[in-house]
Amino acid sequence: MTDDRPHLAVIGAGPAGLAATVAAAAHGVRVTLIDSAARAGGQFYRQPATELNAGRPQALHHQWRTWERLSTSLAGHVEAGRVRHLTGHHVWLVERRLRQEAGTPDGDCPRDAFTVHALLGPEQQNPVEVRADAVLLATGGYEKVLPFPGWTVPGVLTAGGAQAMLKGTLAVPGRTAVVAGTGPLLLPVATGLAAAGVEVAALVESADPKAFLRRTRALAAQPGKVAEGARYAAQLLRHRVKLLTRHTVVQAHGDDRLEAVTVAALDIDGRVRPGTARRIACDTLAVGHGMLPHTDLAETLGCRLDGLDVQVDDEQRTDVPGVWAAGETTGIGGAALSLAEGHIAGRSAAARLNGTEPDPRTWAPAAKSRTRLREFFAALDTVYAPPARWTDLVTDDTVVCRCEEVTGGAIREAVDGLGAGDVRTVKLLTRAGMGWCQGRMCGPAVAGLAGCELTPSRRPFARPVPLGVLARAGEAEADRSAAAPPHVLPD
Repeated sequence: MTDDRPHLAVIGAGPAGLAATVAAAAHGVRVTLIDSAARAGGQFYRQPATELNAGRPQALHHQWRTWERLSTSLAGHVEAGRVRHLTGHHVWLVERRLRQEAGTPDGDCPRDAFTVHALLGPEQQNPVEVRADAVLLATGGYEKVLPFPGWTVPGVLTAGGAQAMLKGTLAVPGRTAVVAGTGPLLLPVATGLAAAGVEVAALVESADPKAFLRRTRALAAQPGKVAEGARYAAQLLRHRVKLLTRHTVVQAHGDDRLEAVTVAALDIDGRVRPGTARRIACDTLAVGHGMLPHTDLAETLGCRLDGLDVQVDDEQRTDVPGVWAAGETTGIGGAALSLAEGHIAGRSAAARLNGTEPDPRTWAPAAKSRTRLREFFAALDTVYAPPARWTDLVTDDTVVCRCEEVTGGAIREAVDGLGAGDVRTVKLLTRAGMGWCQGRMCGPAVAGLAGCELTPSRRPFARPVPLGVLARAGEAEADRSAAAPPHVLPD
């Protein structure tokens, strides 16, 4: 039996994707929720593997009741047939059919306007296609890590990686840890590791606490966030975690395994202050310098970006008809902002797919929360900035691009000796960014060493794809007018 309800594909099952899915399904839209993880939740609501039989998974989270409401609603919609949840599906491309191709007048939305291409399972070999009338991108963000001598030593990992290990596997990366970098993520990582029994020798934050005094208006508008920060500070005191502000990691030491890190104080200009270096013994360094939005799918669809963020209107619509975006992909702002944006996007998409004009009054509380949270995180961005002179720490021998093993010296030679002035030219001259991660890891560092702004790199695909999959996708497109190929999921 054919289901004639409009069909929305939501990509990403973190806070934004979950909120959007629940909102759209509750308003008469058929939703396919596509996510690469085995369970819904994203990084923020990451759950331990089912096989671990975790007795108290809520101990690793806050806002647990919000998660319970979302997961219960999702399960209800799945059981009722309003939502199809595809786990372990890695989306590598979203295709959009033009109105002329679909034979639809301007202003109308063609049915099956989009084809979502995904690879299934850990091997990412089995191609899957999902056709939908509209797409909602909730693809989240990823960590920004800036290089320093020794950052490739085993035992050095991202702050988010340490948190994912703890939440997803109930394991800790080591016995003694230093958490370092900048940004609000460092607090839950440090306190989470300490609560799990890790000795956190220090939390090394490059930001200056005095900078918060110049943001009192934004802080006052979010008393809940201030209280949350105070709770983290109390936990640091309880676990006797040493807090070093206006400090940075200068070097990680060790051969086969991390043995220690050297940290130093920063002056007002972001330079390392002479004579302040100290060595801290540890077997784990969890380091991060903020987050960047995942925009690969939005870029291939032609969505306009505002800097590095996907640009959206008050309904979370992009400038591409039929495409909504919500959460970190529109700007890094945490789970609460992602939930608000996801709710708005889901209700807007449902209304427009059902042929009605959305009523903003129905999401007024979420819109009010969105405005305040955007202001709050805009203020935080000015406080949590990497040290202005972090490139001074990158020696000529420091590996910057790990995939292609390109050093800081090779990048400086491309800039100073060969005249490269942007990331793309450096890439062509040194291969920095040509590896498996396609520059996602090293891009910010290359831009910093080249003295240019980090700009989006439009890629044809969101992840590496086997040639055989591309060939079969082309065959499926050629056969589309005749019959659906076997690997197209039925409606």
